Amino acid sequence: MLLPIVGIILGFIVLIGVLAAAYYNQFVTLRNKSDEAFSTMDVYLKKRYDLIPNLVETVKGYATHEQETLERVTQARNMAIQANNFQERQQQENMLSGTLKSLFALSENYPDLKANTNFLDLQNQLQKLEEDIAQSRKYYNGVVKVFNTKIQVFPANLAAMMLGFHTYPYFMADRQERENVQVQF
Repeated sequence: MLLPIVGIILGFIVLIGVLAAAYYNQFVTLRNKSDEAFSTMDVYLKKRYDLIPNLVETVKGYATHEQETLERVTQARNMAIQANNFQERQQQENMLSGTLKSLFALSENYPDLKANTNFLDLQNQLQKLEEDIAQSRKYYNGVVKVFNTKIQVFPANLAAMMLGFHTYPYFMADRQERENVQVQF
């Protein structure tokens, strides 16, 4: 009589262990995909960081009266590089994007700069990088959505809590980036 009860209990324990192992493997897979997606985005951001000094130097030769704008771009780049955590990084990246927009708006006031092939090449490279960054952010957010959903739905959320898995943050635009660009003629 005791033997069937022990068998049921052992079967239940084995089932819980198998489910925990399956959930653990799924969580690790999704966490690794999220980390890989962030690393891909980070590669594009690094390329942008490397391109910005060349762009600033090119503009500096034409727009000597615009030192403040150039300094803001350089400062925003340095702050983005030195960000310590995800939220700070996201905020600094959004600030850098805003200062780059002001740099390109500044070029409208300097026809010689707009015609400079080096500037145009750098601007095209940066535009391509911005597109790549946007795509990598979309991919990162998509992978994070799958990961976060997986660890938040029942019964996986119980396993996630016991195994120490937590949600990842989304990479989002800040309020400043959502505002309409002011165009003046």
